[in-house]
Amino acid sequence: MKDMQTAERVSHTDVSDNYVYQRSLLAYLKAAELVSGNVLEIGTGSGYGVEVLAPKAEHLMTIDKFSNDIDFSVYDNVAFRQMNVPPFEGIEDDRFDFVVSFQVIEHIEDDRAFVGEIYRVLKPGGKFIVTTPNIKMSLTRNPWHVREYTIDELDTLLREKFAEVEKLGVFGNEKIMKYYENNRKSVEKITRWDVFNLQYKLPRRILQIPYDILNRRNRKKLVAQDNSLVASIQMDDYSVGGAKDDCFDLFYVARK
Repeated sequence: MKDMQTAERVSHTDVSDNYVYQRSLLAYLKAAELVSGNVLEIGTGSGYGVEVLAPKAEHLMTIDKFSNDIDFSVYDNVAFRQMNVPPFEGIEDDRFDFVVSFQVIEHIEDDRAFVGEIYRVLKPGGKFIVTTPNIKMSLTRNPWHVREYTIDELDTLLREKFAEVEKLGVFGNEKIMKYYENNRKSVEKITRWDVFNLQYKLPRRILQIPYDILNRRNRKKLVAQDNSLVASIQMDDYSVGGAKDDCFDLFYVARK
């Protein structure tokens, strides 16, 4: 079964996703500076992460809940497995040098079990590289996410298992902040009708499809308003530095 095309699955071909895609691409390129040996990617998505990580790995296993149309035969060191996680069924202990998981942990019901499984499959000294949205910069509730984290919350979760945690974040320049401000104003025009604050009261699964429709429509609207701004966003408009409340994503590196 293939995933429905929700706004949670970022496209590298849809200009309305460019703001998010460039941020995601930067995270993969930063991870590629670190990884080597045997690597596990959790969350294959549309496969652009595989393109970045595969040349740096001796062997890359990439797993996803959904099947896809990616032609993995073009790689001689990549294997795909379709599975729901956690657990990581059929994957032995102490197997990987690095585990990379971007924009996934916020979707996992049992995040402690998820982190525990990552710890299990990492070799001693191995590293877990993870990104997830910074809740401080979220403009509204995302019902596709089980939860979002503050800087301290993600740090506390990872330190339950990992010996060291480096807390970084993904930041945007003035161009990115202009888009963010336009987005904030547009979202406020939608949420002003939620006078009873139902987005935080109703079960998240009831809200997923309406949210996705409105989110996609909002991204298209921002393109229509200022296509040159959205299309001009490049990876270099983002940067990685020490985590602060105004970073868009938390980018953590935890060592076993």
